[in-house]
Amino acid sequence: MNPADLLSAMKRTVEQLAAYNEMAKALTSTLELREVLALVMQKVSSLLLPRNWSLILLDERTGKLSFEIAVGEGAGVLKGLQLNPGEGIAGAVFSSGVARLVHDVGGDPSFSPRFDEASAFHTRSILAVPLLSRGHVLGVIELVNGPTDPPFSNDDLTTLTAIADYAAIAIENARNFRRVQELTITDEHTGCYNARHLRALLDTEVKRSARFRHPLSLVFLDLDHFKSVNDRHGHLMGSATLKEVGDLLMAQGRNGLDAVFRYGGDEFAILLVETDQEGATQIAQRVCDAFRGRSFLVDHGLDVRVTASVGVATFPEHATSAVDLIRSADFAMYAAKARGRDGICVAEPSSPDTSGGGSDVPVR
Repeated sequence: MNPADLLSAMKRTVEQLAAYNEMAKALTSTLELREVLALVMQKVSSLLLPRNWSLILLDERTGKLSFEIAVGEGAGVLKGLQLNPGEGIAGAVFSSGVARLVHDVGGDPSFSPRFDEASAFHTRSILAVPLLSRGHVLGVIELVNGPTDPPFSNDDLTTLTAIADYAAIAIENARNFRRVQELTITDEHTGCYNARHLRALLDTEVKRSARFRHPLSLVFLDLDHFKSVNDRHGHLMGSATLKEVGDLLMAQGRNGLDAVFRYGGDEFAILLVETDQEGATQIAQRVCDAFRGRSFLVDHGLDVRVTASVGVATFPEHATSAVDLIRSADFAMYAAKARGRDGICVAEPSSPDTSGGGSDVPVR
């Protein structure tokens, strides 16, 4: 190698090391997963300039691989797709944990044309690198070029491997941080949020509701005669029933709008943003109907029937603060119990001298 080429190669090495150092600092500067993914997108785009590329992560709930980032032609279509481990070149890299550099996918039996067909893009060259952290594959970064683009090189492989190493550590740290956060606000048994999170979230939502004059409702419910479930079938079956109740309530909510909480024992709450008294009563009715049509503990060889007494309160009609809203919904729930159980009561309108109470609602 002549001196000019050697100097050029050394300059490229110094630039790469500086870029890696900058990337490492950026990726370790945050524990928010979205920010980590945005930084990965920025670094891949600036260092490698691929025509199309994607970051694919394992969805631990489904066991499938999902496109968390997709850049380039047809990217909008790819973001809604999933693939199985082992499917296509990216799926093969995920399953093996070994990077792949394919100059022409036409001769590679692992290539899956399904994603080209969906995105209307014609793939020629692929570079796919696993995201490895502590011996586990979290996902894959895949770069794609078309027929008119130059194929990827071994230098590209080296650069992408370095990016993937940093990215995997950052993604794993962000996920662990999110898990710790979730543990502090989640009831570990039912998977619902806990009472501490309800009180914190309700304070924020009440202030927002007052500021923007948007309705906010709280549904409180208590399981009827739940003690008999424990007495007849034991506390393990009682706990299993509570888990199924949590699943039932979360299934009744509107995705992204409603939050379900285990308030304590066999009491649950549903926070309904942007929802007035009429809308909250309809959701409460739907919950009651779901209980009446459900058999619990079927997977355990039992047929247990459970109903609920439900109270509804709305801000600002029934309360002037977050604490008052909880109290009003709670009082309304107890009013439903006093009036025969398996039904709904709406809180009394708030006034300077009264708080709580409940009124019958013709819902049955």
